[in-house]
Amino acid sequence: MVFTSVLMIEKPLTSEDVEFVTTLHGEEQTSFVVLMQPRGDQADVLLRAIDDLAMGELKEAAREGEEPEGKNARQPAELALEVSLEALRQAGSEAVGQVIEDHPLDKLKSVVDDAEADEVIVLTAPHYVEEFFHRDWASRARHKVGVPVLKLFAHSE
Repeated sequence: MVFTSVLMIEKPLTSEDVEFVTTLHGEEQTSFVVLMQPRGDQADVLLRAIDDLAMGELKEAAREGEEPEGKNARQPAELALEVSLEALRQAGSEAVGQVIEDHPLDKLKSVVDDAEADEVIVLTAPHYVEEFFHRDWASRARHKVGVPVLKLFAHSE
């Protein structure tokens, strides 16, 4: 039997992320459906800047406006997705995925249903403002998908 996880990410997986998610279920064979959502919305930029300030990362806050937005965010997201899928495959897991831009929670629900997923893993950087108001993906997904939702913090290179 294969354990299927839908993995929501917002940046490429690091080697630590890959090792972590591929070993969560011990020796059980794992399969991943990866959903990459580019972060390009103006509201996201503001929330990330507030998060960075909350963590004392002033240099990061000053650079928030430099990230690609809208249509410009899609190409880096596709590359990040391909890198992440290949890393999961190299670790011995099956992996497919797609970039999502519109209605991510609706898309998540349909992917969970279509893949008959066992769980959802939301792997993001800490977003303190969103989490405080329960506006983060994991909090919102718990009310929508009908399978366990595990929230993990991504590693940095």
